[in-house]
Amino acid sequence: MGKRALAERLHGLAGFSEPDVSLEQYPTPPDLAAHLLHLADLQGDIAGHTVLDLGTGTGVLALAAACRDPARVLGLERDAEALAVARENERTVAPGTPVDWLRGDATRAPFGPNSVDTVVMNPPFGAQSGNEGADRAFLTTAASVATVSYSIHNAGSRAFVESFAADEGGLVTHAFAAEFDVPRLYDHHEREREVVEVELFRIEWA
Repeated sequence: MGKRALAERLHGLAGFSEPDVSLEQYPTPPDLAAHLLHLADLQGDIAGHTVLDLGTGTGVLALAAACRDPARVLGLERDAEALAVARENERTVAPGTPVDWLRGDATRAPFGPNSVDTVVMNPPFGAQSGNEGADRAFLTTAASVATVSYSIHNAGSRAFVESFAADEGGLVTHAFAAEFDVPRLYDHHEREREVVEVELFRIEWA
């Protein structure tokens, strides 16, 4: 399945029923999810591997991975309502590999060292007051459980991500600029839609 076909398969999925601004719950755009998983697949990090979507939300990244012939896919999410939506979305997508949906905190993931091959994630950017550094906690988990990770961050995060990876014995091998389409979800949003510049990173962990 090509990138365009994957994006089309992800279009129209249900989003958060009651998004929580404190968790920075934004649905990952299908085109961006397809782009990330296409890149990961080209690097040999999906097919035949165990993939974990940290903070899976409504399951878009996990379901994109499940369409690329992985050995296993896990979606970890603390919000029970979001997990219920993710399960409904799985029925819509009907991926070749079923997803194991798990309720838990992505910053305290119940997995041991190197227990998964690849982490994919769209962590909170830490844009909300009191939520600064939220993406750091997700990266910490990825470093502890995976061999490689793919993550989405605010534009301008490269220096931080590279420094963090180096401190954990990891290495940023690829960085890509992309756009994140944000619908109007919260009271502080003034427009119906807004496009946010983001960066995607592939990190190899020691």
